[in-house]
Amino acid sequence: MRRLIALPNNISRVVRADSYGTSAWNRTARITTELANGNEKRFFVKCHEGERGKVMVQGEYEAEVEIHEVMPGFIPAPLAWGQCRATSPPKFFILKEFCDMSSHLPEPVQFCDKLARLHAGYFAQTVDWDSSWASFFSKMLAGLVDHDLTVNGRWKEYEDAVTKTRTVVIPRLLGALETEGRTIVPKLIHGNLWEENCGTSLETGEVQIFDACSFYAHSEMELGMWRSERVRFRSKTYMRQYLRNVGISEPADEFDDRNRLYAVNFNINRSTRKASYVREKALDDMLFLINKYGSKGPASEASTTGSM
Repeated sequence: MRRLIALPNNISRVVRADSYGTSAWNRTARITTELANGNEKRFFVKCHEGERGKVMVQGEYEAEVEIHEVMPGFIPAPLAWGQCRATSPPKFFILKEFCDMSSHLPEPVQFCDKLARLHAGYFAQTVDWDSSWASFFSKMLAGLVDHDLTVNGRWKEYEDAVTKTRTVVIPRLLGALETEGRTIVPKLIHGNLWEENCGTSLETGEVQIFDACSFYAHSEMELGMWRSERVRFRSKTYMRQYLRNVGISEPADEFDDRNRLYAVNFNINRSTRKASYVREKALDDMLFLINKYGSKGPASEASTTGSM
């Protein structure tokens, strides 16, 4: 294993490496080592292949470093990332501290309290910036749709709905967050938070998250994935507990529509992974929002610039 990845200098020997966990996109393993003092130390390693894998590994590492710096008990410590030695095609790894976790849903109060504290923090910006959250979200959605069309093919009704969502719904629905003196304070979100990407440490009982795809966003964006019928965080218990800690952005009566719009983004992202049937759900949600917000009113004509 030392011939493939860089391990910390205080490791005297690798005892064993075992396949650990399942993933459709990468290989994962648990590495058991012996320290110079004779104690055992375990690590978790994930490997991706090719240039796309390099981007994914680096992005995950940098996202988790930021989360760990602010809330070190909320995520296993990311230790290193880099290129595996002597592999063809090239492979890239991310190395983390190993945490043995239960597979049960996390306790809602502790989990949502930690998530709320993560979203309440202030972080230095390391990604491309846009002065408007509505504009940022629109560009992000456009990029996902372009990739989705490449993977799953053209679909006129879907493409027309995306265009109207970007030109009418997003400026109206998200623009309202940054009008009448309101502003959006950007928060670092996990970006892919569902029950498969979190667990409870069997050693400490603390809830931890992993596999972050972080970016800076309106904090409610984190909840878009929870709308999916396949996600068990869809339970009102988790949503209510989170909102009890954070509150709802104004206009509060449009919260569910914003959540529906954010779910469109996550569903299209999932569709790009050759799950094209999810596009139908994304289309249904876009058509619902177009029907509701398609007629421009005073709120839609307000400026969408703000603090994002």
